[in-house]
Amino acid sequence: MAYELEKRLVVGIASSALFDLAEADVVFREKGEEAYRAYQEQHLDDTLGNGAAFPFIRRLLSLNDLSPEDPLVEVIVLSRNDPDTGLRVMRSIQSHGLPISRAIFMQGRSPYHFMPALNMSLFLSANEDDVREAVSLGLPAGRVLSLATVDEEGDQDLRIAFDFDGVLADDASEQVYQSDGIEGFRSHETMNAATPHDAGPLRDFLASVNRLQQREEERRAEDPDYKIRVHVSLVTARNAPTHERAVRSLKGWGVTVNDAFFLGGIDKSTIMGVLKPHIFFDDQVGHLVGTARSTPSVHIPFGKINERDGSAPTEAHQ
Repeated sequence: MAYELEKRLVVGIASSALFDLAEADVVFREKGEEAYRAYQEQHLDDTLGNGAAFPFIRRLLSLNDLSPEDPLVEVIVLSRNDPDTGLRVMRSIQSHGLPISRAIFMQGRSPYHFMPALNMSLFLSANEDDVREAVSLGLPAGRVLSLATVDEEGDQDLRIAFDFDGVLADDASEQVYQSDGIEGFRSHETMNAATPHDAGPLRDFLASVNRLQQREEERRAEDPDYKIRVHVSLVTARNAPTHERAVRSLKGWGVTVNDAFFLGGIDKSTIMGVLKPHIFFDDQVGHLVGTARSTPSVHIPFGKINERDGSAPTEAHQ
């Protein structure tokens, strides 16, 4: 019987997002592919350290204990490695005890084209070109920023934080802000407060997370001692009166968040230091420069503000 993905939350993960591959990537960049192959072969039994997305992925997969016979979450490796050099990745997954058994290895080629076929609601990679190309095709992808991550084993919660414009919603209002300034933006959003935004790249991912939260609520109804693990926050530069359209949009889409921070220009990193999410999604690199120091941060290169001249460097072979 075929293993169906339609009702599961499916995440694609590049090895560059799951593990710390900085040392191997230096070998690839400075000495080329053959030296990289030799390096990975020599270190085949050396377990890779945690990458920025590791705590998020580990906790997401742990939610399969809500339905052991029919997993709610599936994580699939999508890698530019070939199968030989990908062996170290799969051995490291096994060594860390992660229940990831499915992978696609494509030697030097972008694997994101398989996202729709695999029903993926999110793809995480450190390769900027792959992520930008995926987003340009309307696929939900994000670039994980480099960060030395410490995974707190005793903390079983999963805290996810989203920016609003350009992440959960499209960037139409951001374009108004860029062209008409803050007062034009406020006027536009107040006038359209009752009109939900069009969905952004991660709206459907949030909907999938909400389904996991619903399963948790069902478990708590059966077992009052069950402790809710998944917590979702909205962290946005919007404030009153523009907050109303964001709240109404979420309701109109049929999705929910547990907490909302309408910061009105306050540095988001100050909130992240207290909130301590295991992953934070934002469409503006300027916001992530501060948050990435302490928070696993993901850039969603969506909308006009992320158009580039083509000179920006890419990152990560894996």
